[in-house]
Amino acid sequence: MFRLPFVVIVLFVSSPLTLCLNQDGHFLQQVKGSLSDPTHSLSDWNDCDDTPCNWTGIACDPVTLRVTSISLSSLQLAGPFPIFLCRLPSLIFLSLPDNSIGSSLTPDISSCQSLQYLDLAENLLVGPIPDTLSQIPNLWHLNLSSNNFSGGIPASFGEFRRLERLNLASNFINGSIPTSLGNISSLKELSLAYNPLLQSPLPSELGNLTSLELIWFQACDLVGQIPASIGLLSRLTKLDLSMNRLRGSIPSSITGLKSIVQIELYENSLSGVLPSGMSNLTKLLRLDVSVNHITGTIPEDLCGLPLECFNLNENGLEGSLPESITRSANLYELQLFNNKLNGSLPSQLGKNSPLRILDLSYNGFSGDIPSHLCDIGALEDLILIANSFSGKIPESLGNCQSLSRVRFKHNELSGTVPERLWGLPHVYLLELEENSLSGDVSTMISGAHNLSQLKISNNRFSGLIPEEIGSLGNLIEFSGSNNMLTGQIPGSLVKLSELGKLDLSDNELSGEIPVGIQAWKKLNDLNLANNRLYGEIPSEIGGLQVLNYLDLSGNQFSGKIPLELQNLKLSLLNLSNNRLSGSLPPVYNHENYRSSFVGNPGLCGDLPDLCPGIGRSKKRAWVLGLVFGLAAIVLVVGVVWFYWKYRTSKKNKEGIAMSKWRLFHKLSFSEIEILDCLREDNVIGNGASGKVYKVVLSNGDVVAVKKLWGGTKKEYGTVDSEKDEFKTEVETLERIRHKNIVRLWCCYETGDFKLLVYEYMPNGSLGDILRSGNGGLLDWPTRYKIALDAAEGLSYLHHDCVPPIVHRDVKSNNILLDGEFRARVADFGVAKALVTVSKGEEAMSVIAGSCGYIAPEYAYTLRVNEKSDIYSFGVVILELVTGRLPTDPEFGERDLVKWVCTRLDRRGVDHVIDSNLDSKYKAEIGKVLDIGLMCAATLPINRPSMRKVVKLLQKAVAENKTKKAKRDGMLSPYYYEEDSEQRVGEEEIAADEEEMEREISA
Repeated sequence: MFRLPFVVIVLFVSSPLTLCLNQDGHFLQQVKGSLSDPTHSLSDWNDCDDTPCNWTGIACDPVTLRVTSISLSSLQLAGPFPIFLCRLPSLIFLSLPDNSIGSSLTPDISSCQSLQYLDLAENLLVGPIPDTLSQIPNLWHLNLSSNNFSGGIPASFGEFRRLERLNLASNFINGSIPTSLGNISSLKELSLAYNPLLQSPLPSELGNLTSLELIWFQACDLVGQIPASIGLLSRLTKLDLSMNRLRGSIPSSITGLKSIVQIELYENSLSGVLPSGMSNLTKLLRLDVSVNHITGTIPEDLCGLPLECFNLNENGLEGSLPESITRSANLYELQLFNNKLNGSLPSQLGKNSPLRILDLSYNGFSGDIPSHLCDIGALEDLILIANSFSGKIPESLGNCQSLSRVRFKHNELSGTVPERLWGLPHVYLLELEENSLSGDVSTMISGAHNLSQLKISNNRFSGLIPEEIGSLGNLIEFSGSNNMLTGQIPGSLVKLSELGKLDLSDNELSGEIPVGIQAWKKLNDLNLANNRLYGEIPSEIGGLQVLNYLDLSGNQFSGKIPLELQNLKLSLLNLSNNRLSGSLPPVYNHENYRSSFVGNPGLCGDLPDLCPGIGRSKKRAWVLGLVFGLAAIVLVVGVVWFYWKYRTSKKNKEGIAMSKWRLFHKLSFSEIEILDCLREDNVIGNGASGKVYKVVLSNGDVVAVKKLWGGTKKEYGTVDSEKDEFKTEVETLERIRHKNIVRLWCCYETGDFKLLVYEYMPNGSLGDILRSGNGGLLDWPTRYKIALDAAEGLSYLHHDCVPPIVHRDVKSNNILLDGEFRARVADFGVAKALVTVSKGEEAMSVIAGSCGYIAPEYAYTLRVNEKSDIYSFGVVILELVTGRLPTDPEFGERDLVKWVCTRLDRRGVDHVIDSNLDSKYKAEIGKVLDIGLMCAATLPINRPSMRKVVKLLQKAVAENKTKKAKRDGMLSPYYYEEDSEQRVGEEEIAADEEEMEREISA
């Protein structure tokens, strides 16, 4: 009688523990099964729970326990859109951004009838946008940005009744903007930026959207005029129509935008004048109408606005700057560079405004520089390049402690520089070139602790260079050519270990070159030409490993040319017109260097007429006899020494090789052969950290050997403080196997030096070819294949390595080319494994990378992730398309990315593409150019992943491949290379081809 109740009680108590997962949970299990989850983020989605309410990314109604919200952003989820989610009857919030959701959205998406919020941004969705989305009755937020959607914007979108935010930016949407969008009276934000809308005009019906607060139509290929109806949007706070092809004048109705905070109309073809009545825009903080064809003057009523940033750069504005601009009490940034403005600046400019940035470069301004620019003490950047300013530099600027950049190049300024201006503590760039300034360089310059660039060339400065300049530890460039400086080169200059350029040519300097210049380890350019310097040329110059330009011509140097100069890899050498004597160093004793040595009567070599004069042949014979005699002695001594050295060192090398070499592949050569071939005549590259040798082995194989100096060389901006270059390179490459990553055969390490032995790439680096003037050797198909190969290599690093690897120094010099111009990504000395996958980025102790390639956010924050590599790769694509360097004096303040954007707008794609490329590939080149600009987007969120970049590059030529296939009667398969260490099965190839064919047809 006791057992039965006990059993009943036990069953009753235990029944809750055996309840099944509810229906919503079963639907989510089906969703999980349809997706790839490489990071196991959905591991807690299991059927042991009764509800899914505590699962990752899931939120439920507290009463009904039905799923109401799903948020699974940035989890690397892959697969088709999980339509099973639409079976969740209470789901109102669905957010899946920054994943790899692929395929297309089917019309069934409309079955998600309860949805109010849908975010599928930054995925791999393709095909048309379903026109059934408007059938979801309560949807107020729709974000499909940064996908691969194509086709037009559905006209049915005009049927939305509660939609407030519509973001379709960064897709491949074409066609025109449907006028039906003007029917969405509830719309507050409309973003269509970065879509090829095929020369779409702006519909005037947009003026019906009276609730609109944001319009973002940047880079949409818009044409026509800005409709006057835009002025009806009284709630609009941001209007961005930049980087399009809009023409005509700015409508005067724009002054009706009562709530506007920011207007961006730059890089269009707008003309006419700035409309009057801008004083009505009382909330305006930013106005950018740069890179247009605006004419006339700046309206005086505009100058009374509380502007935060006023930018009208690179226009065709004419007329003077009105005095009333000084009434802007909150004006802190005024940029009017690259215009045709003229006249004098208002004398009260800056007196009542906290000016922080003033850039009036490349105009026709004249007269004095106003003395009140820094009255409030906030001025940081004062840039007046290429105008006609005259008179003295105001004394008041010497008291402006906030200044960081002063650029007065190419004006007509005269008189002395205010003494305190030389020593301002925060100035890092002082550029006074190409004026008529006079007087001394003040000893107060010792206070300019932050100064990195001092440019005073082409003036009338005189007197001594002060010894105090040697205290500027951050100085990278000192250009003082074409002045009247006298006295000796101060010995304190040798303390400047960061110095990269020293140009004191065309002055009246005398004395000898200071002792201790071997401290200039980073010196790239040394120009002391046309002075009165004397003495011998110091042999220490030969130890400046990165020196590229050396000009000591037009002085009184005497004695012999140091043989150590042969250690340099110089692009320019000029020792002409001195008093040098003796023989030429063997490296320079040939016709190519004749002009480098002329005008030295006592200097002889094998070059005819180099040292004309009577008795030359006798002197030469005597010298030759002496040389041969000495050579005989050296030969005998050398043979004896070599035999002894060979016997004693062979055993040492064999022992070292056995213990120090690390092999990563099966080798067909002896490691000892490598050591025997590291001779100067085999050097093919030279840098601050070591040399690179081409080594031809006895079996005919060729390898490249990088020899690094011993210890950890932490050169500026190249090596992390945590690891040295050698260790990072080895740890990275020893675990990588990919056809587009350079192979590391083996490595060797001692206390004296370290060796890295790679596969040899006979065509060198992409950068070398593009910069050597041989870019014509690379036709477009070859350049395209190089871009695709490099993209696949970087995609492997970002997506297939565990943990992912960020290269951190992607540039054309680090893309090597084999005998068939197939590309390999190389140089992993500063690579970084992202071990903090959850954060996706790490903080670095120093900036790694090269000028022109560094992503904007990396340079400022030192936060690194794969988006930094993607920006750098975008610059490489632009190099391939344009054939230009990432930085060039022709670009001025801009880099290649900004130069391309500006030139595209002004002159079109024909004036951007490298002239060496065949015009029949113009369509393909244009598509690849667009991909490069996407990669080099200012905001990291707008850059595609490397996996997406590979697909975009493949699709860039897919259309032409399909046309050719139709002509040939078959669809040619994509080309797959098979690697012995990474083979692709036939089934995988077939599946990839099928997927590609679907994408092409879509």
